[in-house]
Amino acid sequence: MTPEEVKKRISKSEIIFSTSRSGGPGGQNVNKVNTKVELRFNVRESGSLSEKEKDIILTKLKNRINSACELLIISQSERTQLMNRKKAEEKFYKLLASALTEKRKRKKTIPTAASKAKRLEKKKNRGTIKRLRSGSKISED
Repeated sequence: MTPEEVKKRISKSEIIFSTSRSGGPGGQNVNKVNTKVELRFNVRESGSLSEKEKDIILTKLKNRINSACELLIISQSERTQLMNRKKAEEKFYKLLASALTEKRKRKKTIPTAASKAKRLEKKKNRGTIKRLRSGSKISED
């Protein structure tokens, strides 16, 4: 699933934004302007997601979800509230898309004869190098 597909499915009314003063350096502007943005999305209350999708999100993103089942994303890297809001939204859609995308199953493969021979040759060369370091005599094979 792509972030664009997630964006189309989830309604804007389910996302709650709150702002506060951002920490860190920045002089007088930091002390008087609310540029830090917190995005909250209640996973359990969402009408846009199926029960299966809600369970997947709750398990995969459990470290980002608080006790009220809210997915919390904070953005404070930009200087303006609008840019932080856009960044938080972008991060939210990417996060949900990656959580809802199923991993592909790995196809088992067998090594080719050439790759086996190459690996064995490398092992022999490495062994020769180690024998030379020890100072012992090398037997001619």
